[in-house]
Amino acid sequence: MTQTGNSKDSKVAIVTGSSRGIGRGCALELARRGFNVVVCARTVHEGQAFEHSSTVKSSKTTPLPGSLETTAREIEALGGRALTVKLDLQDRQDAHALIDRTIREWGRIDVLVNNARYIGPGHMDWFLDTPIELFDAHFQCNVLSPLLLIRLAAPIMIRQGGGVIINITSGAGYRETPHDIGKGGWGLGYSLSKAAFNRIGAGLAKEFRQHQIAVINLEPGFVTTERMVTDMGAFGFDASKGLGVSVPGSVCAYLAAHPTPMNFSGRDIDAPSFAVDAGLVDGTKLPPPYGPSHWGVPGRTVL
Repeated sequence: MTQTGNSKDSKVAIVTGSSRGIGRGCALELARRGFNVVVCARTVHEGQAFEHSSTVKSSKTTPLPGSLETTAREIEALGGRALTVKLDLQDRQDAHALIDRTIREWGRIDVLVNNARYIGPGHMDWFLDTPIELFDAHFQCNVLSPLLLIRLAAPIMIRQGGGVIINITSGAGYRETPHDIGKGGWGLGYSLSKAAFNRIGAGLAKEFRQHQIAVINLEPGFVTTERMVTDMGAFGFDASKGLGVSVPGSVCAYLAAHPTPMNFSGRDIDAPSFAVDAGLVDGTKLPPPYGPSHWGVPGRTVL
């Protein structure tokens, strides 16, 4: 789906995993700031389910609300332009096709938001119950595919004179939870791969400084998403305590549209606190531990 209009010269942002959740929030906020948005994920149509299999273990995801088509319609309702492209992080050809299609349709890439991640078995399994093949899947989706997208997009940004890469990180990659797996904790495959992913920002910020490409880590906080509500409640995650997707989304769009994004390159940006500091959200309405009930508490955690 591509909307035509008078904004052909607008900057272009690619948001992976934008069929729902944080990716959708980022896509909508970018559209509000005037970006043409390429929305990409596996779920093109509402109600799609996906098979996952290895030599040891297989499963099928439960269809969740949300799709690329729905996000695109929401963008267009805001007066923006959307391009939908199917992206499976386990298929490297999809990454090449995504970049090729974006250039063919819109001729430029100004912002890349790496938000999509591995979805499948192994998230909430104990280490001794997790086949090694599932660690391969985590690293392919959460580390190698984002690196491939950066590798493909960066030369285009260099030719344009710069760009912005925003990686949606996770607290799981920075620190371990005290909770057991399945009771508010998470499996090792997720935390290991997100730790590796989190390191991309600082490492590439050094290399890309000469090209005026900002590489920024954005830590979204605990966000209420469709997956959190549908899948994670049984594992000790109370989605009612989460932030809205507009909180990380508004910070993502703010950074992408900033006149001097290099100021933020190489930094880890905490979305809830940044959104309050920048006046993007009403901080008095944020839930604990982000809102006023926890303000001023020394050493407070946002896990």
